[in-house]
Amino acid sequence: MTEVERAGGQPGEAQTETETVDAAVGRAATEAVGPVSDGGPAPRERRRTAELAIVAAVAYALDLISKIIVVEKLEGHDPIEVIGTWLRFQAVRNPGAAFGIGEALTVVFTVIAAAVIVVIARIARKLYSTPWAIALGLLLGGALGNLTDRIFRSPGIFQGHVVDFIAPAHFAVFNLADSAIVCGGVLIVLLSFRGLDPDGTVHKD
Repeated sequence: MTEVERAGGQPGEAQTETETVDAAVGRAATEAVGPVSDGGPAPRERRRTAELAIVAAVAYALDLISKIIVVEKLEGHDPIEVIGTWLRFQAVRNPGAAFGIGEALTVVFTVIAAAVIVVIARIARKLYSTPWAIALGLLLGGALGNLTDRIFRSPGIFQGHVVDFIAPAHFAVFNLADSAIVCGGVLIVLLSFRGLDPDGTVHKD
């Protein structure tokens, strides 16, 4: 083989080696992040179940502590004026849903709250969005707060009356669990309008 032939063979060998390295890098990247296709899930770092659990735990703890204080210190006493006549703390036992809706459907609302918790638990398995984790955490914490009252408070299991105490003027009396549920629901609506899904992808209509 002449010097020219040996020299001419070297670029081809180098090109082949380069293509082999590029292919290996491509396979490694695909294995690391998974295949990406139009409309499919975007590469994600980790599930956001920890954030969901933290938000739910905080919402549930605040609701539970506030209700314990209300029952011990406020129930059976005169309302406390917080902002004149605009906002008072007044202990009320509510057999219905949030804001006193549906007082004759206590058992039904208990079942609905339990179903909401199950649905959130299922969604958490594919939760990769922090905003959705916050929204679902608020919803879960609020549902657990009121469900605890339904199960453990009088007059009986699954028929317990929820402790409400936040009483704005010209509005229904509610509690922190109700507030968490409403805030979580509003956030879910906003995220849906923005096209953000729980798995972190953004869809376009």
